[in-house]
Amino acid sequence: MSGRFSHFVAIDWSGAQGERQKGIAVAMADARGGAPVLLDRAWSRPAVLAFLREDLPDDSLVGLDLGISLPFVDAGGFFPDWPDDPPDARALWALVDAICADDPHLSAGSFVDHPELARYFRRHGGREGERFHLPGAPHRRGRFRVTEAAQERLGCKPYSNFNLVGAAQVGKSSLTGMRVLHRLEGAIPVWPIDGLALPRHGSVIVEIYTAIASVEARRRAGRSKIRDAADLDAALGALGSAASGLAGPLDDHASDAILTAAWLRLRADDPALWHPRELTEPIARTEGWTFGAP
Repeated sequence: MSGRFSHFVAIDWSGAQGERQKGIAVAMADARGGAPVLLDRAWSRPAVLAFLREDLPDDSLVGLDLGISLPFVDAGGFFPDWPDDPPDARALWALVDAICADDPHLSAGSFVDHPELARYFRRHGGREGERFHLPGAPHRRGRFRVTEAAQERLGCKPYSNFNLVGAAQVGKSSLTGMRVLHRLEGAIPVWPIDGLALPRHGSVIVEIYTAIASVEARRRAGRSKIRDAADLDAALGALGSAASGLAGPLDDHASDAILTAAWLRLRADDPALWHPRELTEPIARTEGWTFGAP
């Protein structure tokens, strides 16, 4: 049983177009034990925002499976050489939401199609902006945050949040998630962007990478997706959780959320995860961090 939090919520996110998203799944684990419960509904991004504002239990730890910011440290800015480059993550969230104010369902198409900002993204149709690869970039996958290098050390294969192409990309999810974070208006602090220290009371939002939970549940990072209830229960057991009570084939978004909720419950009281060795105040304020990355 965790002493700091009462519930653990894992949200598998989606940046796809449309109102209702099959890729969004929300699971909740109770600190008192038992299997995580899938909150079964056809989620939209605004519905998740409303849940966080109105229905979230007190003292919950919420994990969002998306990038809460963009690379900054590598180039001294999110969009170097752009005069309106925001100074920190919260200013970035505000910028995304303002540019996309008319985009329906908290989508973010206007941001990546912005005539100046599009230069920094890799988009569909072979449209790779000339600023997607900055001078000195270490590899062809684009720019990375400091936390994504830490993810790689765990055996994960992160993708640049400036990449919007491919099944494994997280760029669209990240940008739409930033709109949600901005619209929460500070109602729930976001670690570590709102401070390196974990608040002593109340709910907290963190960035999660569901592959980290899978690795700790003794699954290989390259085969982290679970699509069968028996496999899910084996992974839950490896995390000390009760079985799911489900049977047969599963949607991997649901299994990601269920497993990661159990992992958050297991690991939330580990001081090392709240004090990554490379995390500094400037990195926290601009790039954020992934909970569980060393």
